[in-house]
Amino acid sequence: MQPRPGTLLVASAVLADPNFAETVVLLIDADADGALGVVLNRPTPILVADVLEPWRDAVEPPEVLFRGGPVAVDGALALGRLLVPDDEPVGFKRAFGIVGLVDLDAPVEMVEGGLDAMRVFAGYAGWGPGQLEAEIAEGSWYVVPSEPGDLFREDTDTLRRDVLRRQPGDLAWAATRPADPLMN
Repeated sequence: MQPRPGTLLVASAVLADPNFAETVVLLIDADADGALGVVLNRPTPILVADVLEPWRDAVEPPEVLFRGGPVAVDGALALGRLLVPDDEPVGFKRAFGIVGLVDLDAPVEMVEGGLDAMRVFAGYAGWGPGQLEAEIAEGSWYVVPSEPGDLFREDTDTLRRDVLRRQPGDLAWAATRPADPLMN
């Protein structure tokens, strides 16, 4: 599968970068200029209400910031899912399907009524031209389809394992593969 907006990158056991070990990344953008995504399974203990108070009631449980990746962690980006597929509120920019970026500078009242769900991420994951494709070719990432519940799942502890288990063929076995199979 090719990396494209809406697909998941699941870290393989050989991925050594601690920023991405055991992660599931949702791609928001991917083209010849590079790729951008957010880590779905790294909740922080920081409440959205503590840093973006107006958005406190708009986010899905758990109502915390998620560490979206190692780039620009002092900034935030939000993803939302449309309530009505053809009715985009002010401050919403579609990324794929009914999911898009939410402008956190827009008035909350203008946005939240048009969203079914929303999550806020501190930082993001980014790759330059050809970088992600090289990491996939070396076996660092599995590229798999996402499912509607992946982005707004409340309990993300088993997300990586669950995503891998639902894959066809041998890839499902990767869900239980240790980092060093010789130590098993």
